[in-house]
Amino acid sequence: MRLSRYFLPVLKETPSEAQIVSHRYMLRAGMIKQSSAGIYSWLPLGFKVLRKIEDIIHEEQKRAGHIPMLMPTIQSADLWRESGRYDDYGEEMLRIRDRHDRDMLFTPTAEELITDIFRSHVGSYKDLPLTLYQIQWKFRDEIRPRFGVMRGREFYMKDGYNFDLTKEDALHAYNRHLVSYLRTYERMGLQAIPMRADSGPIGGDDTHEFLVLAETGESEVFYDSQITELKFGDRQIDYDSVEQCQAVLEEFTSRYARTDETHDEAIFAEVPEERRRTARGIEVGQIFYFGTKYSEPMGATVVDKDGNRVPVHMGSHGIGVSRLLGAIIEASHDDKGIIWPEGVTPFHCGIVNLKQGDAEADAACDAIYASLTALGLEPLYDDTNERAGGKFATMDLIGLPWRITVGPRGLKNGVVELTSRRTGESEELPPEAAVERIAQIYGVVAKG
Repeated sequence: MRLSRYFLPVLKETPSEAQIVSHRYMLRAGMIKQSSAGIYSWLPLGFKVLRKIEDIIHEEQKRAGHIPMLMPTIQSADLWRESGRYDDYGEEMLRIRDRHDRDMLFTPTAEELITDIFRSHVGSYKDLPLTLYQIQWKFRDEIRPRFGVMRGREFYMKDGYNFDLTKEDALHAYNRHLVSYLRTYERMGLQAIPMRADSGPIGGDDTHEFLVLAETGESEVFYDSQITELKFGDRQIDYDSVEQCQAVLEEFTSRYARTDETHDEAIFAEVPEERRRTARGIEVGQIFYFGTKYSEPMGATVVDKDGNRVPVHMGSHGIGVSRLLGAIIEASHDDKGIIWPEGVTPFHCGIVNLKQGDAEADAACDAIYASLTALGLEPLYDDTNERAGGKFATMDLIGLPWRITVGPRGLKNGVVELTSRRTGESEELPPEAAVERIAQIYGVVAKG
């Protein structure tokens, strides 16, 4: 993409309403614009990152054997009355009425709707196990929306639901989700720690939240520092294997890690003092096992091997897609702007032309741009007439991991400058070598 043809409304000044880093940089980098309190338009740059995050989630969900679908944002209140949650959920639920005076709601979560779909189409244990998921907009009417996309009223969320014949099968689904989430977050450049949490209005006995450590986190967390040394890495897991998934769960949850709602000071005191940590964390996902909480009152049953009709065991599993974008910025930035991990960057690298209009510089930038594009990569070429300092400031603000700088002086020596946004280190390379280096970073084979 050529910057002269892109819509990137960057701001030089920080809007007064921005209280945390992610909100400040998302507004300044032209990623979002507030429509009303807690509700945002996603501008092209923000939308590209949102889609990158969504793609990773889809890939990892499907790798784990989960099936994508899509449910409506508006639900009938009747389903929620069946489960008993319509009156219990509270004022965060946006309740509305249609022209026929029927009670409706803008979905904050979809346990009731997915249970209704299941009971309408599944009746035998032979159809189990089954896990369905969607990525869809949700709405919770926060009394004080703040921190941009971190605590908005409208948000984009992945929510998945497993249906299993027994508690043991459902707990395997729980473990499978934990494994897939660990891989998902690492691909985004995040360390999200699974912590024992409170189930809240979802209900159930088993639940873990995934939290990213950050000073601006809304939750106080307590953990054993050894847990931050764990990496999922490139290990290969058979998601059908109960033993392998259980082993990963035990590895990542055996050390103390809890949110403030479930913190137990007596147990925490058993952790060696030098490893005890207290910090702030940003919740980016949560998994639940809640058994027959919804299936029993809503009649979601199957016929088992003995011919008995039994309620299915269920769980739900969420990832805050739009919130993740803010969390990544909170975890990866400096005083110049965002630093995107390669897995979610909106553009793979930036190209800065130091002398737009110079025939040799223009030709070199065009050639680099064409070469990267031919490899299936997406460069952002700043072909504007902005001064060099302004171009560098914009590139630093929007946080592309790599920048290729092209100028007449370097070209006289046959080189361009390749700069890492994260480290600030630069090296001079021939243009073709710079393209090859970017291709290697992203696992693309450069054409000889």
